[in-house]
Amino acid sequence: MKIFKSKYLKTLFIKCFLINSIIFFFSHNKLYCQDAEFSQFFSNPLYLNPAFAGTNSCPRLSTNHRAQWTGLPNIFNTTSVSYDQNFDEIHGGLGIIIVNDKLARSIQNNRISGIYSFDIKFSKNFHFRTGFEASLWQNKLDYSQLNFVDMIDPLRGFVNPSSNMGFNDSRNGVDFSTGILGYTEKLFFGFSAHHLTQPQQLFISNNSKLERKYTLNLGAHLPIMNSQSQIDNHPIIVSPNIIWKQQGINQQLNIGIYGEKGPYAIGFWYRDDNNYTIILGAKMGLMKIGYSYGVNLSRLYIATSGSHEISIQINFGCDNKNQLYKTLSCPSF
Repeated sequence: MKIFKSKYLKTLFIKCFLINSIIFFFSHNKLYCQDAEFSQFFSNPLYLNPAFAGTNSCPRLSTNHRAQWTGLPNIFNTTSVSYDQNFDEIHGGLGIIIVNDKLARSIQNNRISGIYSFDIKFSKNFHFRTGFEASLWQNKLDYSQLNFVDMIDPLRGFVNPSSNMGFNDSRNGVDFSTGILGYTEKLFFGFSAHHLTQPQQLFISNNSKLERKYTLNLGAHLPIMNSQSQIDNHPIIVSPNIIWKQQGINQQLNIGIYGEKGPYAIGFWYRDDNNYTIILGAKMGLMKIGYSYGVNLSRLYIATSGSHEISIQINFGCDNKNQLYKTLSCPSF
């Protein structure tokens, strides 16, 4: 007798096996000890570098949601919400960011961080910021959401109770990060170091520290053509960018370019692991909305499909006529 009498059960088994294998691998291997990815770097600036806190001309509220590997059910879903504002009285900005990262309902990482950035005016055209971030984090693993081999009935699928009793496990702690940011009217650069304390992360091993993450970003915001139209006088802005990351033994190089015209923006990013992302964005009053789709053109795409990300940013109105610092000009998304 064949173990699986239907194509449906065979497919179900393969998918569950793949999902559980990923979860088991990520929860026991150091590769899991890495930060979640976002492709709209500049719509989530506090996640990129704490020194971005307060660099906008007015207070801003940013939300991002990313669904990764959509070809598999409920794999990676990451959400972040942040708020930041500049205060002339403290010569810098304050910010807060909350991040929730889920892996197939079994693994959940939560983090809340408070950020302070200090602005230094070197000259009329050059500003420099330092940022400091303190975080509280919690990781959870729920074994009751996993499927085990002894639960499989050859004819009916996953119907048997498992001898692997489900239980919850969690860890929590504190973490610290820092960053610097320099910018002129058209150029900007930054460097950040996250997870300075390298906290222990995994549930089974006590030797599973979260590696430090180093990020370097370089970019420009260049008006290249002024419109001659009486109706639309917005210039065309081109913004090339490079973002390099290293966390543990893993390195990542992102090369991107944006084009903006009035309220509309389009961006394209290439990552050195054969990953491509396109970004579309629009500004509507105080709100910015962005959508991006990323795809890995290696053989991995067949099983995982692409990744979707959406961002919503609200820039609140304020009186910035007498502000003491220079606003950072960078891509909106």
